[in-house]
Amino acid sequence: MIGRLVGKVVLDAVDTIVLDVNGVGYEVTVPLGAMGRAPKSADGDVTLVVHTHVREDDISLYGFPTEIDRFAFRTLISVSNVGPRTALAVLGAMTAEELATAIARKDVGKLTSIPGIGKKTAERLVLELAGKLPITAVGPKPEPQIVKAPAGQADVLVGALTKMGYRPSEAERAVSQLADLQDRPIAEALKEALALLAK
Repeated sequence: MIGRLVGKVVLDAVDTIVLDVNGVGYEVTVPLGAMGRAPKSADGDVTLVVHTHVREDDISLYGFPTEIDRFAFRTLISVSNVGPRTALAVLGAMTAEELATAIARKDVGKLTSIPGIGKKTAERLVLELAGKLPITAVGPKPEPQIVKAPAGQADVLVGALTKMGYRPSEAERAVSQLADLQDRPIAEALKEALALLAK
């Protein structure tokens, strides 16, 4: 079984990448935004934690930026009638921590906001994952005390970050931490937001 890959991305599609590891190209399916959070070395090598999914007629690789994301993926696919594609959709829409919070709070509405997750599936996730995702504390995070950018400019920045592969929730969190944007060029603000996301 393959559990970890380190190499250079030679093809980056919507949800699939090809990772060149010493001349061998591995096709890996990843959640939306995963590549933006994956660890990168100075020479451009990307590290992915991998889940190898074996079926009678197929072996598929699913890549994640952290062990926590892979743990959440494996926990999701342990739920009846939840396959890898559904699990990827969940982790592409929210972080593993946000998923743990939604499960702990029995927030069916949050889960049904994810494309492809209906009410019955959301209820089953809440029921079957209760107590199985002790990833982090699930209490609400304190809101940062900052001066928010005008809505229009913030929307532009969030849109730009989302197009670069970050989850909407990640992009909004980074933009919310930027102050005094009205007096700064978009390019400068975008650079600062990327620096925050890289931490």
